[in-house]
Amino acid sequence: MAKKSSIERNLKRERMAKRYSAKRTALKAKMRDKTVSPEERFQSMLKLAELPRNSSPVRIRLRCKLSGRPRGNYRKFKLSRIALRDMGSRGQVPGMVKSSW
Repeated sequence: MAKKSSIERNLKRERMAKRYSAKRTALKAKMRDKTVSPEERFQSMLKLAELPRNSSPVRIRLRCKLSGRPRGNYRKFKLSRIALRDMGSRGQVPGMVKSSW
């Protein structure tokens, strides 16, 4: 089980990324628009830099929904390899059968 603080920090990042997503996309579109004057583009770049760092979706870490483990995760199930194996062995993942030979 991961530390509660690291799990909460990641959840905070997810909330912030969701809150600022519209503002970030608008500023990025303005930065990339070649019809806008260079001064305005530079101003939008500065405004983007003023936004909180944790509002960037790149900073979100994929963690297991059960254990909070940061490594060895399957995106499809949002579970770590260990949790997925346990659930597969117990038959709790539909269509998944753990093979052993």
